[in-house]
Amino acid sequence: METHFDNIWEEEIYSQGRNIARYPYDNIVSFIYRNYPKNKNRNEIRILEVGCGTGNNLWFASKEGFSVTGIEGSETAVEYAKKRFEAEGLNGEFITGDFTKLPFSDNSFDLVFDRGAIVCVNFEGGNKACREVHRVLKPSGKFFFNPYSDRHTSFESGERRNDGLVINIQEGTLKAVGGLCFYGRQDIEKVLGTNWIIRHLKHKEHQDLTSSLVSIHAEWEIIAEK
Repeated sequence: METHFDNIWEEEIYSQGRNIARYPYDNIVSFIYRNYPKNKNRNEIRILEVGCGTGNNLWFASKEGFSVTGIEGSETAVEYAKKRFEAEGLNGEFITGDFTKLPFSDNSFDLVFDRGAIVCVNFEGGNKACREVHRVLKPSGKFFFNPYSDRHTSFESGERRNDGLVINIQEGTLKAVGGLCFYGRQDIEKVLGTNWIIRHLKHKEHQDLTSSLVSIHAEWEIIAEK
């Protein structure tokens, strides 16, 4: 069966104990608190993370009382998340699967977020993922999309394929994680398509000046409404 998942995340990263995050990213915390429906009980609010890794972001959301679901290509990461939730008495659903073909019904979730996962597939796969997110979101639901920017140091240090993926990255903070797509403004518009209302569009850059070679970490934060 065709899948967009890069096996490097299973074989060389999660199964080797790399990238085992335990705590949430601050931009995810902010997104959830600012955008969850205030007219519903938290346990009625369904949140989906695409490319959930070891469940660190959903761990926070579950502890705050939300109903959480994660889909992830790595079986090792999913098992880690399940065991952590079980050990801490938290509720959450974790599925091993392909986020370009979400196994959920239409209009199922209040919030969906991606933190640097959709960048792991080419632009065509990113468009499929965004269309699927739109499908499973409830009307007026919000999507947080967090791709890397083409101003990132790692973008210039790799080989860009025709499908948009940059491989063999040699520099910056994104080495040894497989192929990645780096987004310019037009790439965002093409991958999201025309079915969204853009509520927030921010470009963020951080420069590391600790060495003579300046390293730039650059990313986008987009909030789109169905």
